[in-house]
Amino acid sequence: MSRPSAPKANSGVAPDVQGHPARAQEATPARAQREGAAMPMARSQLLPLPWKLHLTVLAIALAYPFLFPSSFMLNFGVLALFYAFIGQSWNISGGFAGQLSFGHVAFFGIGAYASTIAQLRFGFSPWLGLPVAALAGALIGGIIGVLSFRAGLKGSYFALITLAFAEVLRIVSNSVGITGGGLGMLIPMKPGAANLQFAERSGFYFLILVLVVISIALAEWLRRSRFGAQLAAIRENEDAAKALGINVFREKVKVMLLSGAIGGVGGSFFAQYFLYIDPLIAFGVDKSVEMLLVTMIGGAGTVYGPMVGALLLALVSDGTRALTQIQGLSLVLYGALLVIIIAFLPNGLIDLFSRIKARFSRGRN
Repeated sequence: MSRPSAPKANSGVAPDVQGHPARAQEATPARAQREGAAMPMARSQLLPLPWKLHLTVLAIALAYPFLFPSSFMLNFGVLALFYAFIGQSWNISGGFAGQLSFGHVAFFGIGAYASTIAQLRFGFSPWLGLPVAALAGALIGGIIGVLSFRAGLKGSYFALITLAFAEVLRIVSNSVGITGGGLGMLIPMKPGAANLQFAERSGFYFLILVLVVISIALAEWLRRSRFGAQLAAIRENEDAAKALGINVFREKVKVMLLSGAIGGVGGSFFAQYFLYIDPLIAFGVDKSVEMLLVTMIGGAGTVYGPMVGALLLALVSDGTRALTQIQGLSLVLYGALLVIIIAFLPNGLIDLFSRIKARFSRGRN
């Protein structure tokens, strides 16, 4: 299960990105072909993943809280799914579209604060806080996208500008009264499903599971949709994508809106789960690192990459806390894992699983 890629043209007719093969052929200059023009995905790459895989993963996830009902194991499951969800936010823009970000925590933090402020200051239901967070995250994603892409920022420059936005938001949230300043915001404990405070952790588990399923459905749609094919072309070669008639600016802003909305919902869930946020928690760089890590380790631009990476990240996080009290050890191990993955498995663990499966299939034949 490899990430969607844009194959090079090997014939006289360019693939149908906009639905007009002849126009695409006319718009593709010889220079773009020589440089490895990024083309949309082949038909075989656009096919959906087998339903058996989706159903198997879903069945395992649904059975987990019944097989492991202890509070510790349920908390592990919630955090693993949470990492997978916010990782998918990074994956959609960084993996599928190639817009690498160091400040994705901006979406997470603004979503956490937007939903909490709506609840505590304006009396909104915590359930309404989820769409409020999505809108807030999408808004910030759109602002960052429009300002950055209009200025022509890409690559490391775009990554750094996202980090700068996250830091600005941290400073603002630390300074204004509506956010509680440096003291943060404490959500009163009012147990009850109506208040999004479940008596058992299993309630949070099934809520985050629903959110993860939605994010996986979005990733699968991107993998085989025209929008996803356009993003793959942009990721591989923006100049060639423009030559094919793709509105690069518009598509990149759209993917930032989508990524920001998912990140915002992740922030809202986090605030409700821990009942507290402050500027350092909401906009700390560690969340951006976690989003990037789970995606890169699992496999950027793949449907299940963030979930695979999240399971490993949760194991390392909980394992280090259980075995030692050394502060920051988990971050050291995260970094070591990332170095190993980049050195030996640049396409992530999903690519390793695919190769093992292919070798096993050849052996059986």
